[in-house]
Amino acid sequence: MTEGTPVTETSLAETKTGLDIHEILKILPHRYPFLLIDRVLELKRKERIVAIKNVTINEPFFNGHFPGLPIMPGVLIVEAIAQAGGALLLTEVEDRSDKVMVFTGIERARFRRPVSPGDQLRITVELKGWREVPGMTAAKMFGVAQVGDKKVAEAMVSCQLINAHRGRGTGNGEEEAE
Repeated sequence: MTEGTPVTETSLAETKTGLDIHEILKILPHRYPFLLIDRVLELKRKERIVAIKNVTINEPFFNGHFPGLPIMPGVLIVEAIAQAGGALLLTEVEDRSDKVMVFTGIERARFRRPVSPGDQLRITVELKGWREVPGMTAAKMFGVAQVGDKKVAEAMVSCQLINAHRGRGTGNGEEEAE
């Protein structure tokens, strides 16, 4: 980028290969306790992302999953894969503050090892397909979660970009039109 060029969120993603938590918060709509990625180590536009989730005993799900044997729920590992993929895809969307990336499918999910407090998940997601037609953007991604050099989970996830205001009422009991 040249001096004097404004830094937009899109240009930020084009020039950086990683993102800190503040930049992730500008891209993803998720917040505590459901934001499941802490840092992006690598970002190759429309191709691949590598993100980190630091797993701590303070995670709210450990209170009940399982008392005396804290294990991160597999469904949340898949959600972390989807969030990393969402960060990759939402960097391509100009009006992302008005959009939400939602799951449309999970295939071939496999869980290999438990994830416990103190582990650091390294999540690698590769874009397998991207489809844009007027009024719809959809994608398919394959993600792998590792702790150290051990694979703990993998899944193929499909998602679609929707209007963030869809289905929200106007406050007077009526649905808001799109």
